[in-house]
Order: sequence, then structure tokens, then C-alpha cells
Amino acid sequence: MSKLKNRSEVDKSLTWDLSDIFSSEGEYEKTLENVVKESRLIEKEYKGRLDNSSTILSCLEKYEKVYENVILTSNYAYLAVSVDQTDSDMQTLFNKNNSLISEILSRLTFIESELKEVKETILDESINKTDKYKNYLKDIKRSKPYTLNPEVEKSFASLSPILDSPENIYNQAKLADMDFPSFEVNGVEYPLSFVLYENSYQGNKDTDLRRKAFDLFSNKIGEYKNTIATAYQTQVQKEKIMSSMRGFNSVFEYLLFDQKVDRELYDRQIDIIMEKLAPHMRKYAKLIKRIYNLDEITFADLKVSIDPDYDPEVTIEESKEYIKGALSVMGEDYLNMVMKSYDERWVDFAQNKGKSTGGFCATPFGVHPYILLSWNGLMSEVFTLVHELGHGGHFLLSQENNNVFDESPSLYFIEAPSTINEMLLSNYLINKEDDPRFKRWVLSSMITNTYFHNFVTHLLEAHYQREVYKIIDRGESVYAEKLSEIKRNTLEKFWGEDVKINKGAELTWMRQPHYYMGLYPYTYSAGLTVATEVSKRILNEGEKAVEDWLNVLKAGGTKTPVELAKMAGVDITTDKPLNETIDYIGKVIDEIIELTNQIEGN
Repeated sequence: MSKLKNRSEVDKSLTWDLSDIFSSEGEYEKTLENVVKESRLIEKEYKGRLDNSSTILSCLEKYEKVYENVILTSNYAYLAVSVDQTDSDMQTLFNKNNSLISEILSRLTFIESELKEVKETILDESINKTDKYKNYLKDIKRSKPYTLNPEVEKSFASLSPILDSPENIYNQAKLADMDFPSFEVNGVEYPLSFVLYENSYQGNKDTDLRRKAFDLFSNKIGEYKNTIATAYQTQVQKEKIMSSMRGFNSVFEYLLFDQKVDRELYDRQIDIIMEKLAPHMRKYAKLIKRIYNLDEITFADLKVSIDPDYDPEVTIEESKEYIKGALSVMGEDYLNMVMKSYDERWVDFAQNKGKSTGGFCATPFGVHPYILLSWNGLMSEVFTLVHELGHGGHFLLSQENNNVFDESPSLYFIEAPSTINEMLLSNYLINKEDDPRFKRWVLSSMITNTYFHNFVTHLLEAHYQREVYKIIDRGESVYAEKLSEIKRNTLEKFWGEDVKINKGAELTWMRQPHYYMGLYPYTYSAGLTVATEVSKRILNEGEKAVEDWLNVLKAGGTKTPVELAKMAGVDITTDKPLNETIDYIGKVIDEIIELTNQIEGN
């Protein structure tokens, strides 16, 4: 395996094209300067004057344009640095952007502050006079009870670079400071990095290689556990202080407020999966142990493929055909929209030193999505790509139909459009041919790539995260050893005695940036619950279900998660969709076991 390249050495065709946002760094700088100027003009013209509906609506029109450019410049700076955290020039650009955007948003906090102070009759009059800003103003009205003095709000906005520093410290420690050693297995030397471990080694069929990589990877990240624990403690303590200052009863209530869901939905998702999915996944772990002829199955073995010799390598060009076939059911317009991602370089496929790990989709308003991957040439990466294209297609449709204030739905719902694309890919592959080995490979890919990732990995993160916030809500603190203890207890509760939670597994709390994004991890399983039910509708009902789903995507943030799910034909106010999804996962695992028996001649 070759050593990771520097960013300057990678093939340009494998990188994304940021010139669609700004044609040059000079244009970016000029736009940022103009945003600073426009924010000053808005402050000069409107501060202290938002006391009637006409002035309010006039101000929002100008604020909307400034906010669009805030998003564009922020995305440009973030995307530039995310592909190479070791690039000091891009770090400088990113840090300068953070500072100026903080200044701009601080200057404009008076808008929301004054709107929350204005008489309710004037706010209602403004709502009745506009369709464009109706939802934005309704959200302002909803959050009025939790708003602080305008000067305090302005101070918070000014401090945003400091308040956001825990995640930045985490990323720097993870992507810039950690220097992993190479290692040798059976006379062959292998390089090691965050990207290489997560994309290549943790699912490698060679048990000696996989386990040694896990041990060395865990040892290295463990050297940074106190640094990262301190950053995380700062993050959760900040959220607790904010929740108290704003008058919420708990940090949970504070973090769920913007998601527009109640604590019951949140707890139900975690509790039911921990109880009812665990037996199915333990059965799946036993199958892995049997197929690989392991004396015992450990945490380091859980991400392997059921049939690694049948896991085909997939080129980027071949991935087009898989995705085209999978998403054709969504109709020509949707398909053409997402297929532009290849020709127009929306995706950064390259593997290089300093690049952010995992995959994500950024959606600069009015441009097109940008998707970060580290292409490993395996089918799992096609699932990741179709997942991120689900986010991209969602926001393209939302932005076409909503203003910048209404483009994004609740965090609770955000993963539904992405995971439904994974479901459609799985179903497309299942129907390609009847060969038992191919069918088993597809079904096990569905479990490994879709359900394991969203219903197990992220759900276990959510369970761990809930325990952390309970401690913080009691006024206590967390530290590295405590975080590792909580993570180990979570893993042992889910996997029971069927999987050995080996040394290093307790450090997986160090591997995800999601903990710096509020109550995000549980939303993956919430989204996949909706996606499972909707995909069944699409496959059974066809065009009508597709039309309903496209209308959901177009609705953006104009509806609550419960309303969006209802539009798609799913009632998430009950546990029925979740229980049906868990039953579905169990049936898929049973079918994989039956196919394995058939293939092995048992």
C-alpha cells in the first residue's frame, strides 16, 4: 500500500472545483469585504428601528442577501481547508473567515434581538404581510421566551470563534498533530493514518492485519485522550451554560428545541434500539465469527464483510452506473440533477495527507453541493457517495423552493433523504440477479454499510452522548477516563457476552466530530427509520410515493419533522415505524444466514 500523497500531488480530476462558488480567491476576498460593508449599512439603517412591519420586512430582504453571502464565503473557506489541514495558507484564510464572519453576525444580532423584543401584535402583523419570511418570523416568535438581552446576544455572536474552538481543537489534534507509525504484518509494511484505518484496515479480511492496525491506531489516538477530553468537556459545559442562561430546564431541552422534537421521540429512538436491535446484531456478530473461523469475535472485527472475496472493487466510473440504476426510480429530473456531480466536479474523491476523514456534503446556497470522500475503491464507498448525494439532492430541491432561512429542515430529519438513497441502492442491487452469493453480498452490504453505520455506530454514539449530558446536567464534569468508561459500558450493554470489547474500543468516543454538533448522532437512526418506511412505499406504490417524497424534499425547513414524515406517509409519533424497521433488519440478517447455509451446503 502506497504512502498517502500530499494534496499538491493528487490528480486534479479527483478533486472538487471550488471555482463554482468563487472564480478565484480574489473574488472570494472581495465578496467577504462587501459582506462586511453591507452588514455595517444594515446596522446603520435599521438598528433601533425594527418597530413596524414595513421596516421589518425591508430589513429582512437586505439581511437575506448578506446571509447568503455569509454562507458562500464560509463554505468556500471551510471546503478549502477541509481537504488539507496541513496547508498553512488555507488555515490562515479559514481563520480570517471565522473572525470576519463572527464580526458580521455579531453586528447583525440586533435583527433577531429586536424582533424578539418587538410587540407581539407587530410581529403577527409582519407574519400576515409576508409569505417569504413567514416561517422565519414564526421561529423568532417561538424562541422569544429563551432570548437574552440584545447586548448579551451580541456578545455571544462576537465570541463565536472562541465558543466554536472545541471542535477546531479536536480537528487539529486529529488531523494535523496525530502522526501514525507504519507497521508490519507477515513481512509487509503498511502506512497508517485516520483515513487509512477507517477506510481500509478496519474492514480488512486479514485478521492479523485488521487487529494489529486497530491496536496501533488505538494506542496512537489514546496519547491524545486528555487533550480531546478537555475540548469535549469545554463543548458540553458551554452547552449546559447556554441552556441555563436561556431558561431551559435541561441541556436536552435546549439542544432539542431547534430540532422541533420532544424528549420522548429522542429517548424512544435510543431505548428501543438498544433493547430490540441488540439481539439481531449479536446474531450477525456470531455469523461473522463463524465465517472467519475466529476463536472469539472482538470489537475490532465487527466491520468486516460477510464475503470479502466477493466484495468487488468499484471504480469511480463504475459507481456512476450503480447510482444511475439505483436512483432512476426517483424520476428523470432528480436523476439528472444528482448525476451532474460527476461531470461538474462536485465530489472530492482524492486520498491525501491532512484531509478530513469520513464523508460529508456541504451545500453553499444557490450553487451546488460539494461532497468530500476518500475513495477506497470498494462498494462501501458507493454507499457513502449515494448517501451524500441524498443530502445534495435534498438541499438543491429545497434551495430551489425556499429562501435561505427556510432551506434546512430539523436536524431530526436531516438524515432521511440520504439514507433513503442507500436503501434504493441496496434494493437495486438485490434485483440485479438471483445468484445466492451476489444476493448475500448485497444484503450484507446493506447491513454493514447502511444499518450498522446508522443504527449501530451512530446509535451507540447517541447512547454514550446521552449519558455524558446526564452527568453535565447534574453539574458534574467529564474527563478522559470517565468518557472511556461510559463508552465501554455502552458497548458492553449492546453487544453483551457475544462480542469481546477489547482494549482500545473504549476510545471510539475520540473518533467522531458529531459530538460537537449537539444531539446529532441519534438522528441517523431516526432518518433511516423514515427512509426504510418511505423506500418500501416507493418500491410498492411507485410514482405516487416518489411524488410525495419529492414534495417532502422541496419543503425544506418549512415543516416540523412530524409534519414532514406525515407528508411521506410515516407516523413518527408512535413506535410503529421504528419497530417495523428493526423487524426488517432482523429479517435481512436471517436471510443472510439462510443464504450462507445454502452457499456452504448446510
